[in-house]
Amino acid sequence: MKTPLPPIFKRVKAALIRRGRSGDDADDLVQEAWVRLACYEREQVVDVPEAFLMRTALNLSIDAHRSSVSHGEQLMVDEVVLLDTAPGTEAIVLARERMARLSLGLGRLTDKTREIFLSHRIDGLTYQEIAQNHGLSISTVEKHVAKATLQLTSWMEGW
Repeated sequence: MKTPLPPIFKRVKAALIRRGRSGDDADDLVQEAWVRLACYEREQVVDVPEAFLMRTALNLSIDAHRSSVSHGEQLMVDEVVLLDTAPGTEAIVLARERMARLSLGLGRLTDKTREIFLSHRIDGLTYQEIAQNHGLSISTVEKHVAKATLQLTSWMEGW
């Protein structure tokens, strides 16, 4: 059961609601403002606690609004629906079979073609870098990559 709010709390909450806050948000802001007032009063005398409470709550509301604009809205974990985006068992099995098939296809390439193809596709080397490493022309490297791509595409196509 909710205990009745003191009149000042009601006024501060009403002011926050008039400025677009929900009832729950307004309650949270009033509570935070009251905590700040209590902490401040430990070290200094507050002449008009009602005004301090109102100004603090309004400033907290402004800060919360600015934060939501610049950082986006925050959601409670209870409101988030978690989706399992991991692939299903069938997709995993098919991917493994495709990888095994690709591995066989790579095994059918000549050593030089396979090495050049993997250097380009896996290691991310440019044709020029591969050409320098193997003492070949860029045109020859392009032909090895094209040959490997064509053979692997044909090999995987029938599967």
